Amino acid sequence: MAADGGGSPVRRSSLRQQIADALRDEVLTGRLQAGRHFTVKEIAELYGVSATPVREALVDLAAQGLLEVEQHRGFQVRRFTADDYRTLTEARLFIVEAAFRQMAEAGMGELPADAIASVRRRAEAAARAARSGVLDILIGCDLRFWRELTAIGGNPHICEFLDRMRIQTWIYAVPLLRALDDTAGVCWAGHVELIDAVAARDTAAARRLTLDHSDHTRALMEKLAPSGP
Repeated sequence: MAADGGGSPVRRSSLRQQIADALRDEVLTGRLQAGRHFTVKEIAELYGVSATPVREALVDLAAQGLLEVEQHRGFQVRRFTADDYRTLTEARLFIVEAAFRQMAEAGMGELPADAIASVRRRAEAAARAARSGVLDILIGCDLRFWRELTAIGGNPHICEFLDRMRIQTWIYAVPLLRALDDTAGVCWAGHVELIDAVAARDTAAARRLTLDHSDHTRALMEKLAPSGP
């Protein structure tokens, strides 16, 4: 659902996943804004597909907490509040701290060279985008960086949970960041340092950098959040 109101045709393979991915990107980048209402029919016509995969994709996104189901009306893009953001980051930090406690006791385990190289490429791209303030690129690269980094730990349930938390916190953050005249250097850019610490098996440094990311983003959102009720 592009800003000009037009939709790109969706290929016929894996329609459910492709539609879900496309709409998730629209929500993440802020082009599909919080509170926006739409129906299955509207999305199906937009992408030129049948209603069934669209309905399945929207139900998937609702299950991920990105949409709300409106009885007999369709769907609405969920509005995330400052309290939502706070509790999401608290939940994420709880899991991260538990993971680091486990690493301190048992070590980091296997670190495949190809996985480290891939994460480093994501890290470099995310850091460049953060420093230059290219928000759309930063969102995608940052999510892929954390997704791949977490996947090295090998627990898919933790990966899925943390990825969902990060997507939701980005959705809250994007409108606040887009209100700025310039986002260059505003967002956290320690991705490369973090993957270097992981590659060196420096658990203490990796924890410090991860907590720095959490502190930085939380302080930034508190600064940008509108005052008043």
